[in-house]
Amino acid sequence: MNPEIKKRFDDYISHKGMRRTGQRDVIVEAAFSSDDHFTAEELLAKAKRIDPKTSRATLYRTIALLVECKLLREIDLGRDERVYDPNFLDSPDHNHLICVDCGKVIEFEDDNTALLIDCITRRLGFRPSSKSMRIEACCDRLRADGICENLIQMRLMKH
Repeated sequence: MNPEIKKRFDDYISHKGMRRTGQRDVIVEAAFSSDDHFTAEELLAKAKRIDPKTSRATLYRTIALLVECKLLREIDLGRDERVYDPNFLDSPDHNHLICVDCGKVIEFEDDNTALLIDCITRRLGFRPSSKSMRIEACCDRLRADGICENLIQMRLMKH
């Protein structure tokens, strides 16, 4: 985990008059152990593997703090699903392509997209402070093959 993340989080909670706790440390460690997106439930499972006593309430409060201090980005996938993006600090302007069939999330960066967003916002009288695009699309795999492993996996996880 990037030590800047821990320092930034510690500084943020200290500024809010909160203290550093073992459970918060576990949750932050679990959240930033990889660049993969995760749901709150997936993060809880990861944190419980580190410390089985991790509390669901502490997890949700810590996620909110991480989003507030801009270390995590919340992404609304539709269907009342939210995932959290932990590599926002390293790559703040990346974009997301979300499959409406299976919910798979693909990150991408593109200089042309960044330039287009910049041009649009400036033309409308704004100056961008961050750039991100969310595209919802249907994957070709399901259309071509009639089956998508990601869709099967997603349905199995929900039951």
